[in-house]
Amino acid sequence: MKILFVTSEAAPFAKTGGLGDVAGALPAAITGGTDEVRVILPLYASVSDEWRLKMRFVKHTYVPLAWRNLYCGLFELTENGVTTYFIDNEYYFKRGDIYGHYDDGERYAYFSRAVTALLTDLEGWVPNVVHCNDWETALVPIYMRTLYRGDPVIDGMKTVFTIHNIEYQGRFARDTLENLFGLPADIFNKGTLEFRSGVNLMKGAIEMSDRVTTVSPTYAGELTDPFYANGLEGVIKANSGKLSGILNGIDTVLHNPETDESLTRRYTFATIEDKAACKAELQKILGLAINPGVPLIVSVGRLAGHKGIDLIADALDEMLDMEVQFALLGRGDWHFEQVLSAAQHRYEGRVSVSLTYNPALSNAFYAGGDMFLMPSRAEPCGLSQMIAMRYGTVPIVRETGGLRDTVEPFNPETGGGMGFTFRNYDKGDMLYAIRRAVDLYHKDKTRWSAVQERDMGRDFGWADSAEAYRKLYNEAFS
Repeated sequence: MKILFVTSEAAPFAKTGGLGDVAGALPAAITGGTDEVRVILPLYASVSDEWRLKMRFVKHTYVPLAWRNLYCGLFELTENGVTTYFIDNEYYFKRGDIYGHYDDGERYAYFSRAVTALLTDLEGWVPNVVHCNDWETALVPIYMRTLYRGDPVIDGMKTVFTIHNIEYQGRFARDTLENLFGLPADIFNKGTLEFRSGVNLMKGAIEMSDRVTTVSPTYAGELTDPFYANGLEGVIKANSGKLSGILNGIDTVLHNPETDESLTRRYTFATIEDKAACKAELQKILGLAINPGVPLIVSVGRLAGHKGIDLIADALDEMLDMEVQFALLGRGDWHFEQVLSAAQHRYEGRVSVSLTYNPALSNAFYAGGDMFLMPSRAEPCGLSQMIAMRYGTVPIVRETGGLRDTVEPFNPETGGGMGFTFRNYDKGDMLYAIRRAVDLYHKDKTRWSAVQERDMGRDFGWADSAEAYRKLYNEAFS
């Protein structure tokens, strides 16, 4: 099988979140034997000179988009056995940030049209499967089945569309269909892209792709629930026959406390007492009181509503009544930034709020914390809880999406389990889960250590996910 993995970001070239991690790891995990995955993404300004110097210029062409005719440069780079293509257009991609621009709809329509135009023009390499990800690439399967319908080569390709987060659907006004995206009116009139009188690109990709995946089995089931589906529950139900949930993995080489050179002291479960040095160093860096006996609860991620930050903000005073420390790393909603920063001033030496994104510091959080708090309202997969477990930091999570699939709740009767969970999106339920974790930490070190051992021994690598995708690609042809 030859698979073209189409994405708006991919580590290590350009990354803002989990999609970048997946696009950086999954293709390499699948490639091998008779299967080959190649990746294609925009050539952003943020792609470093280190990578640009390794690229080979392939060619340039021009891409039609509605009434426009736009330059498209194609570069290629092979690293760790995976070939990555980069679409070059400085007008659209030479900008400070990857996302958040007024013309993102046009930018990713251009990218999608360029990818579709190049499907049969990659120097003789022709994919069997085109695997697209989230709304930024949703137009690729739509273009393939409309503007390129009748091309015998493209008609023979199968399409897979992965929903990483259904909250972001690519919704636009009705008049963008022809003027911006260059699509015929009948695709809207038939209801394929129509959603609440506007255009919905994710809906169109779900309808037109051969297979649809999400990033955890539980999230796949949740998407039939209006609470999670953001209006697309009917579309999901209508296409349930081609929907599956495949859990993401993490890079277990990059996230390994035994070899992580950024840590003050590296450790395994056999030497987990050295984790205390990482905790002390994190407390020192963050200005927290250096106290090995006080549980340090950490949280790493975007400060957004669906991440459960409102629960944390509302419960912080009561959480600190348990005589714990709390440290948060991340950026996001201005309101949450202000509320949590104010808490840091109220609880000097007990609360730290780092409003930044820093990979090295995030590893210090994963290694230095005793518990990892992730009370998401919705969590398609979640990578942070897996990374925390890898570092022996016990997760406290809400039972949703990938959190439910990866964190087996602690069983006080048997001592089994891998973390502490709660079901309802409720401050009181979250506080009860935290209390249970804190009590075990103080009162039963043997069982606490057993939970850490199970967490550190869990294999969250990509092998199982890669095999599931190989099976999916082959089923698409059956």
